[in-house]
Amino acid sequence: MLRDWLGVAVAEARAGLAEGGVPIGAALIGADGEVLGRGHNRRVQDGDPSLHAETSAFRAAGRQRSYRGTTMVTTLSPCWYCSGLVRQFGISRVLIGEATTFSGGHDWLADHGVEVIILDDRACVSLMERFIAEHPALWREDIGDDEQP
Repeated sequence: MLRDWLGVAVAEARAGLAEGGVPIGAALIGADGEVLGRGHNRRVQDGDPSLHAETSAFRAAGRQRSYRGTTMVTTLSPCWYCSGLVRQFGISRVLIGEATTFSGGHDWLADHGVEVIILDDRACVSLMERFIAEHPALWREDIGDDEQP
């Protein structure tokens, strides 16, 4: 089940890469295991700095009465912005493909009662390592690091 959910996010990450964007994908899964929404980072494609993968999946899910019991699945550890979204709306669990290439706010989420599962998925790591090597400036822009290498 968890690997199937991650597969949805990985497909989104690959779609984003094919569009010339940052290859991060996400899905919001309902308490019943159904995919409520899915999306990928669209910062480059839409020129919208707030359209991270988790935000895209959250928006695609539409309004829910409650987010209790839902799972945010993401190919990469969520940044502070996306971690805040999880906390703000009470998403119960975050399933992370990898936290090797970037370690965002997942420890903070765990400290605040969100269940965090890191799968250390080799395909997710490879996808990001390749992207970072080929597009270092875009990667630094995406994570808010304006330092030059």
